[in-house]
Amino acid sequence: MSRGRLIIAIVIAAIALIGYFAKQEYNPITGEKQHIGITPEQEIALGLQAAPEMEQQYGGLSPDSQSQALVDKVGQRIVSSTKAKETPYKFEFHLLDDDNVLNAFALPGGQVFITSGLLKKLQTEGQLAGVLGHEMGHVVARHGAEHIAKTQLTQGLTGAAVIATYDPNNPNSRYSAAVAALIGQLVSLRFSREDELQADKLGVRFTGESGYDPHAMIGVMEILDAASKGQGRQPEFFSTHPNPDHRIERIQEAIKEIYPQGVPEGLTP
Repeated sequence: MSRGRLIIAIVIAAIALIGYFAKQEYNPITGEKQHIGITPEQEIALGLQAAPEMEQQYGGLSPDSQSQALVDKVGQRIVSSTKAKETPYKFEFHLLDDDNVLNAFALPGGQVFITSGLLKKLQTEGQLAGVLGHEMGHVVARHGAEHIAKTQLTQGLTGAAVIATYDPNNPNSRYSAAVAALIGQLVSLRFSREDELQADKLGVRFTGESGYDPHAMIGVMEILDAASKGQGRQPEFFSTHPNPDHRIERIQEAIKEIYPQGVPEGLTP
């Protein structure tokens, strides 16, 4: 390795690290400080730009106007009843025309999606509220913006590793980049599991605050578990939403923490 390449690699790595740790914002919804390098307005723009491609991957938007109206009604009820309305995000709820895939997800900035396949499996409005509340939790917790910052950091460190370890006289040195990239993916996976648990907790909050019984979120997990047993494979929901061990137990813990005196009576199931 030449001294010049090593110095360049160190400079690139330092810039990536300083750029990541210097950008810190307080999130009033979660009460946490986050490393984020883009504004809410940029999150909204990114979400709007990505939405058409996401729709296309799942067969486009559903033509079922009645079901779309239900998704809109429940979603907007959550927005108007929770701190989500105090955020700069303009939430929009989309029903995707895919009956075979069970999934829901959100893009940065407030674009929230659920497949018709998952909607048809749900049995109550409360369960729909649990799904949408969970996805809205990802938006207000700014998980997408956090991952963008982590990706930028990973790319910077990966670039530094490539420059530092590349040897033009040794073709095998190129594999160092693949190793660095794999490490970055593992870090992202670990954080995404934490994000899911945080989104579950926010989903419990949002569901209850909007008048739905948060126990409905447990029903969603049970429906997905039953679907995985019936199909012999896990629904796509669990591939895009890593399923931590004892997730139902963690939802139950969140309910007890938020409602230490018990969930109020009269909530919509």
